Amino acid sequence: MEPPDFCREIESYLCRKNDGHLIRVVGPSFELVAGWARLGVPIKVAFAGIDRYFERYYRGGPRRRPVKIDFCEADVLNVFDEWKRATGVVGGQQSAAVGSHQAAVGRQSLPEHLERVVTRLTSARAAGSIDETFDAIIDRVSADLDVARAKSGGVRGDERSRLLDRLAAIDGDMLALARARVDSAALDQLGREADEELSSFRAGMASDAYARAHEAAVGHLLRARLNLPTIAFH
Repeated sequence: MEPPDFCREIESYLCRKNDGHLIRVVGPSFELVAGWARLGVPIKVAFAGIDRYFERYYRGGPRRRPVKIDFCEADVLNVFDEWKRATGVVGGQQSAAVGSHQAAVGRQSLPEHLERVVTRLTSARAAGSIDETFDAIIDRVSADLDVARAKSGGVRGDERSRLLDRLAAIDGDMLALARARVDSAALDQLGREADEELSSFRAGMASDAYARAHEAAVGHLLRARLNLPTIAFH
């Protein structure tokens, strides 16, 4: 997607998130968002970053004013960095903007992460994007949240390693259930979207690396389609 088209898509999405209030992506904001396009940020990854900012904004109480796209920069870059690590298309280097954002707000703790996961899963269940087959997943994450909360000093050492391994396994089980919930036509469409997301990076990738990246990109798109969180924690 060329930068002007990318910016128009972002502007339209931000308008919807702002309940129809139009905040123009022009001037410095245009240059900011065009920079995301030049970095190769997939449009749905950018949407996920915007969603993350809005989630945090709403947790702070009633919305006070329409959100400008500039406020979403660090979250967009954070989600892009996570997408890169998941797909393996680029090394895990973070931008200065991401680093400064994390320094300002602090890295999300394990209990905070699990609370967010349980909230997303229960919201998806209530909205009907997932069904009762996911109830066991919610129960397993809730049990691990209780474990994480029970340790006043945090879960450490071997116990933490076992917990992180368990979360990664639950994440895989959740994605398997998600794949079973969508039909083959939808999966084919997600596969084509994953090809588009990876197009900027494909030339420098070996076939096996691309296959792994494609699988991870489909998983990311599937999460977005069903409003599912990433349960694994790094």
